[in-house]
Amino acid sequence: MSIYGAMSTAVTALDAYSTALGTTSANIANLNTVGYKTGATSFSTLLASTMGNSDVSSAGVSSSTGQLISQQGQLQTTNSNTDLALTGNGFFVVNTSPTSPGTANSLYYTRAGSFTPDAQGNLKNASGYYLMGWALDSNGNIPSNQNDLTPVNVNALAGKADPTTSISYAANLQASTPVTTGYVAGDMANGTVTPTFQRTVNIFDGQGGSQPVQFSFVKTAANQWSYEVSYEGSSSNISPATNPIYSGTMSFNTDGTLANANTSLNPPSGTITLNLPWNSASGLSAQSVTVNLGTVGSSNGMTQFDSTSTQVSSNVNGALFGSLTGVSVDNNGVVTAQFSNGLTQDIYKLPVATFANPNGLDAANGQAYTTSNNSGTPSISLANTGGAGAINSKSLESSTVNLDTEFTNLISMQSAYSAASKVITTSSSMLNTLLAVIP
Repeated sequence: MSIYGAMSTAVTALDAYSTALGTTSANIANLNTVGYKTGATSFSTLLASTMGNSDVSSAGVSSSTGQLISQQGQLQTTNSNTDLALTGNGFFVVNTSPTSPGTANSLYYTRAGSFTPDAQGNLKNASGYYLMGWALDSNGNIPSNQNDLTPVNVNALAGKADPTTSISYAANLQASTPVTTGYVAGDMANGTVTPTFQRTVNIFDGQGGSQPVQFSFVKTAANQWSYEVSYEGSSSNISPATNPIYSGTMSFNTDGTLANANTSLNPPSGTITLNLPWNSASGLSAQSVTVNLGTVGSSNGMTQFDSTSTQVSSNVNGALFGSLTGVSVDNNGVVTAQFSNGLTQDIYKLPVATFANPNGLDAANGQAYTTSNNSGTPSISLANTGGAGAINSKSLESSTVNLDTEFTNLISMQSAYSAASKVITTSSSMLNTLLAVIP
């Protein structure tokens, strides 16, 4: 190798170690960057000839950089339900825009899950990428086309109400109560007959309002009670505006247990159905409510024992209107809205994108990546299935940078750079000596 060749080889070393120093510098700078993956520099021999010459005295060096994207970072706990981290394979699917569904060319992939709602409620991470997910239908199902992703908006529901569909009612009717004769259905509602026992239960309509429904009882024969169910709200809310909305005759066995909730039911049953005839002017649709009055032959509902008539319990499902109070995310990526009335509703499911070669992804700003020929195409999967990792709420994935390793690399690169520069200095001195002896 000539003196000029030695200098040229040393220059390749300076260039390679400058690149490595830049990689180390980037790693140290991103020590606390959420989701950052350690960059690594690889060195390879650069020969002046590939024609079978085995002399490596002219071997230079070249460098290439990349990130160890598949490396798992440690999880750090936070207090935000929308701080998300992945354990295992995969990436969150994100987009730069919250206004339109993502397409294959506009999607990015990231492990940086520091998501917070923007002014419109769209979840966006610290780098400005919007989280994408499957919008769930009313039955909690994802779209049939799993590429149909939309921005996750935690304000998609302002509130939620749940209409009553069932009531479980239990009361004791005193067995020694005198029989009332001449009763005709509707007499308690119109005031002709005074009920022996009467209680009101509040149910919930489809708009989250509370509606009073009254149960009235009168003994009409041995082991037999007639009853009426009346709507106690404004008469203008129902059509026809007349009470009762239901009437029947209840029978008991000689041991005080329920024989039949309505003697017209065959076979005997402990269940009746109320149909609430809401007036169209109320803005409510017809509402059907199943009333469970107990099990036939049992004392777990309505009973007739010789003790004071009293209501034992009334359990009404449904809820008043409740405003949105927050969201939660489970390990399967289900985003659940939580409301002030205690109700919850699953609104989105987060996909996890996996790649055959995640280390082949191209890096973009903000700890995000795009597909490349080396990475392969993404596989959009459910979390915890098909090799995709689990999603952890109230967690963030730390940078994978190891500061001890980076300082060691820094010392190594500095020493190698200094040594290569000495080669150039020595070659220059030798060249000057040679030039000095030439006439």
